[in-house]
Amino acid sequence: MADGSDLPDFTPAPSRRTIAGWTPARQHAFVAAIAVGHGVRDAAAGVGLSARSAYHLRRSAGGADFAAAWDVARAMGDANLDETALGRVLGGERRTVFYRGAAVGERVVFDNGLLIRLLKLHDSRLRRKGVER
Repeated sequence: MADGSDLPDFTPAPSRRTIAGWTPARQHAFVAAIAVGHGVRDAAAGVGLSARSAYHLRRSAGGADFAAAWDVARAMGDANLDETALGRVLGGERRTVFYRGAAVGERVVFDNGLLIRLLKLHDSRLRRKGVER
């Protein structure tokens, strides 16, 4: 996702306040932030606007394309977060070991709580799709 070529293409919603509001560039930046896993509040703050105004634009006349891109980006962000969590579950997390203030090595820590949450999420997704385990 480094170059943004896999982000959803959309026609930005028209905005009455294009100079200080949801300009096309801000809409694209917002969608890009959602696609990498940011929440709506953080993505909106990242473009200098509020989450409330993002939801308002989403529901506005002409906002359907923006809303569809937002939904695609949300799915991409969810997949990115899932992949990150799975990587941490399988490979652990490297932590530096210190002794008397000096780094003396590393250890790998596995988070079983994260594993359990990931399995519950996977199970709930299967149930929504009608798959029984």
